[in-house]
Amino acid sequence: MPETMQGVVFHGEGHWGLENLPVPTVQAPDDVLLKVDRASVCGTDIHILATPPGHPATAGSILGHEYVATVMKTGEGVRDLRAGDRVVIDPNIICGTCEYCRLGMSNACSNMTTLGIFRNGGLAEFNVAPAKALHRISPEVPLDRATLAEPLSCVLHAFEKSLLIPGESVAILGAGPIGLLFAMMFRAAGAGKILVVEPVEFRRRMAEQFKVDVILDPKSSNIDAEVKAQTRIGADIVVDAAGTLLPEAVNLVRRGGRVILFGMNQHAERQLNQYAVTRYELSILGSFIQRTAFPKVVKILEAGLLPVEKLVTHRLALGEIHTGLEAMRRGQAIKVAVAP
Repeated sequence: MPETMQGVVFHGEGHWGLENLPVPTVQAPDDVLLKVDRASVCGTDIHILATPPGHPATAGSILGHEYVATVMKTGEGVRDLRAGDRVVIDPNIICGTCEYCRLGMSNACSNMTTLGIFRNGGLAEFNVAPAKALHRISPEVPLDRATLAEPLSCVLHAFEKSLLIPGESVAILGAGPIGLLFAMMFRAAGAGKILVVEPVEFRRRMAEQFKVDVILDPKSSNIDAEVKAQTRIGADIVVDAAGTLLPEAVNLVRRGGRVILFGMNQHAERQLNQYAVTRYELSILGSFIQRTAFPKVVKILEAGLLPVEKLVTHRLALGEIHTGLEAMRRGQAIKVAVAP
């Protein structure tokens, strides 16, 4: 076991560095020392590194909350994991005792912390995580696929809220990695027509790979008219994967339809006429991370039901991560996979 490793450290206000750090060690009984096999860059990482930041994070922490790893060593209290196990990581560490955890709303935990945001994460060669955050996955699952377990778990949590009936139409606003994961999920579950709205040409081209029926450019199309023409009365379900498009989603959904708000942007302030929500009995559902989706996602990934690895457009070494971050900022990458 080496004594030092490389890791991507957040320094605050848009600053980060690739640094040599001590390899972490098992300290608590439930600690697990992990060798990171593959990590991916999330849009949240880009928000953390923006100036001003679009998402809070702890200065001095190692970034990276989407990763797959191999167990190296376990604390004395760990019973269900052993050295050599491959695991995917639920980075959101809950307390289990607050009012929301007791209500079954663990994703609203009052004391939640997150690996790769507030605690050291997976954009490093090694990481220590609590055993309760780890889910075994078959080593036969390709690393690029396993790396995307965390974003897929969040999408599955939101998908379950949509109560899709096979054959229903879906409009997805945004064809970034989350929007495309939604497209895959809805297609696999039997959605009828899937429409994607995306202003960036690179992402529209990516959407063509995922059996999307209609791809619309909001800069050159009348989206309201196009969606109505494709669905007759509006989409049964509209997903805002961007986090800024609630008024547009309300315009596109049919009367009695469901709007899923997934994307997050704390600077988004839009005006909405509440009359339409009441008059047309719209259901507007927010969805934040996940609660119980990880075991289901492991089964999905092991079965190969969704080609999520096709989202990886860049494969880089840890020392090349600046290239991936810049591609993400320019909108010229979907998912950047990093091999420490």
